Amino acid sequence: MEKRDSESFNPKIIAFCCYYCAYSAADLAGSLRLQYPPTVRMIEQPCSGKVDIRLLLQAFEEGADGVYVAGCLEGDCHFLKGNIRARKRVNAAKKILDKVGIGGERLEMFNLSGSMGPRFAEIANEMTERILQLGPNPLNLIRTERVNTGEEGDHK
Repeated sequence: MEKRDSESFNPKIIAFCCYYCAYSAADLAGSLRLQYPPTVRMIEQPCSGKVDIRLLLQAFEEGADGVYVAGCLEGDCHFLKGNIRARKRVNAAKKILDKVGIGGERLEMFNLSGSMGPRFAEIANEMTERILQLGPNPLNLIRTERVNTGEEGDHK
């Protein structure tokens, strides 16, 4: 990616956060006035185990440059094994993203407790840095190219 592209690139990062731990950690980060990039958009989930592969892939299809799932600490899930199911789904989705050329490194799973506000802010910063290094979602580049060449249209 050329330097001028990286200066204008403002990534869209989706964070699927479990209500009990990750969302509470995000709330604590806000209460502590910890700074993290506005590039992260949180979607509250009752449990990280509710996030399925289709939802993860759809986020990329709809323009996300990066996605992460944040759930309870392993062994501490309020729904027993939801976070373990989530990790398996994230790993499976990463393989699919690699196969289709988007890149599995754009997707990650994190575990944290509700008292880990500073860690939540670190994760948001880490993911933003990672996505800035990787550049835009390749699907977004294809869309932009189609618009610039006049090939845009609703192909659904």
